[in-house]
Amino acid sequence: MRSKQLTETKQNNEQIPWYVMCAIVATGVMSLCGTIVETAMNITFPTLMRQFHITTSTVQWMTTLYLLVVAIIVPMSAFLKRRFTTKTLFITANLLFLAGVLIDAAAPSFAVLLLGRGIQGLGTGIALPLMFNIIIDQVPMAKLGLMMGVGTLITAVGPAIGPTFGGFVVDTLGWRFIFVFLTPLLVASLVLGIVSIHQKNPVSAATLDGPSVILLAVAFVTMILGFSSLGAQPFISLTVGGMLIVAVVTFGFLLWRSKRIATPIINFGVLRNRGFASLTFGLFAFQIATIGLSFILPNYIQLVNRTSANAAGLLVLPGALLGAVMSPLGGRIYDNWGAKPPLMTGILLALGSNVTLAIFAHQLSNSLIAVLYTVYMVGLGMSFGNIMTQGLSYLTGPTKSDGNAIMTTIQQISGAVGTAIVAAIVALGQSAPHVTQAVGTANGAQNALFFVIALLAIAFVLLIQVLFRKTVEKG
Repeated sequence: MRSKQLTETKQNNEQIPWYVMCAIVATGVMSLCGTIVETAMNITFPTLMRQFHITTSTVQWMTTLYLLVVAIIVPMSAFLKRRFTTKTLFITANLLFLAGVLIDAAAPSFAVLLLGRGIQGLGTGIALPLMFNIIIDQVPMAKLGLMMGVGTLITAVGPAIGPTFGGFVVDTLGWRFIFVFLTPLLVASLVLGIVSIHQKNPVSAATLDGPSVILLAVAFVTMILGFSSLGAQPFISLTVGGMLIVAVVTFGFLLWRSKRIATPIINFGVLRNRGFASLTFGLFAFQIATIGLSFILPNYIQLVNRTSANAAGLLVLPGALLGAVMSPLGGRIYDNWGAKPPLMTGILLALGSNVTLAIFAHQLSNSLIAVLYTVYMVGLGMSFGNIMTQGLSYLTGPTKSDGNAIMTTIQQISGAVGTAIVAAIVALGQSAPHVTQAVGTANGAQNALFFVIALLAIAFVLLIQVLFRKTVEKG
């Protein structure tokens, strides 16, 4: 009888409360809207250039400004969590995002459109860590891998459907309806979050270090601007090399200051934990690879195989959707059998697909691209959310929030950096003398794939070192 009662108590402790599930959905929908609008708007660039009479370099600020704001706000998530209740942060983020969406839907000029994107960046920067903080704090350990996979699924669906959704809306109704369609989703998310989000941990009167915020902003702005100019300017120039030097120096000052104050804006100390640091690099490598392939393959399909943009989007859509669906399955495998099966399977599939793409870079058919991209996305779905789960498992107590802030920041930064580096490598191949655009694109794609493979290979070695050690320190 007592054994039966203990079993029932254990099962109840492992059940996810309804309000936690609703809170995850509410914060997840807001994050989903952020990723959808980010990827969908890329399709609108030619239309915006014609309508507002602007150049390519100007319209790119739609993405650059958004990423800058998100990258500056996300690292503050650990401080915001300590200082404000989760519901307060959620409502603030949702209202900011909603305001930005409404501004953009009615924007009479490109400047107003940029203003709306900046406000959306504020909302997204606050919102992105919320979902994973709720999962980490309130989901039972037995279901943690599954729910981290669900969280990854929610954020992965956006990039998967964003380009297709954006292309359809632009062709049928006009770009403003991208924002119109998101409005009811945000309102529904706001209502659900107000009802369901509960506070687990007490807040404290934490203070934000002003000089650290300035250093962080300068570092991220100069880094993203430097990498964004990589394709248009030589590395030894003020706009590229100069900006990157400023970024490195500023990061150095930020690290120095963080060691000398009680509550740093980013707790770099968690990176001294070898397990967490290795998994964070793995996250960085996967994000670079994913962003890189999302640039390389559509360009290859259009410029080398002479296929339309719509067809290019449809070719990669099945792989993107399957990869997103694999995330909860990978989480369930993690919960039942530990980190090794999903992480090692994922990294091997990612490496294998990228190596095959590189080997056949000059003779890739559309069908082979679709198959290999699907293999990569399955590997990504198996491992990406579990990398976060396993990395954060090496941390304890409040340092988990610091780790979540660093991992979420890494995702944003690697997205901007990865796009710039891969685009520059492909452009270098295209600009080579005495080659056609098709051959130059294939050469550039192959070199960019070698870069991605090198990052994934390093991540593979680090994963083996961490996962197959008998003990990993906690901290």
